Amino acid sequence: MSTESTPSPGGRLGLVIKKFERFVIVSIIVMMMVVLFLSTLELGWIILQDIITPPILLLEVDELLEIFGFVLLILIGVELLETIKAYLRDNVVHVEIVLEVALIAIARKVIVLDLSKYDGVSVLAIAALVVALAGALFLRTSRAPSGR
Repeated sequence: MSTESTPSPGGRLGLVIKKFERFVIVSIIVMMMVVLFLSTLELGWIILQDIITPPILLLEVDELLEIFGFVLLILIGVELLETIKAYLRDNVVHVEIVLEVALIAIARKVIVLDLSKYDGVSVLAIAALVVALAGALFLRTSRAPSGR
């Protein structure tokens, strides 16, 4: 009697785990889409409120920084969604996408950073982090073509 047609118990368990992982990943994608949609609506609302408050059609520096920070936050969400989609498609975490997300996140931090609250060492540490992430992304993308 052949055992090839009967899957082993480990095979069934592996299949259940794969289906569960796929369900979790698809659920995360749907939830990220909802969060990104609501965040985009929130950004639109913030811009509308900033435009209609006196002085009308003029934005102050703190309002611009808030808007830029929010835009970059949404962009981070979009890149995270791309990371999750790539994982679902290839079952591999793409390092380039993760580095892009990290670089956008630190760029957002730099844009909204209040330098008066940080000492010189902290600012240098942030600068070193930016250089390290940019260098890693450059080396990674120049070494291997992107799969996106």
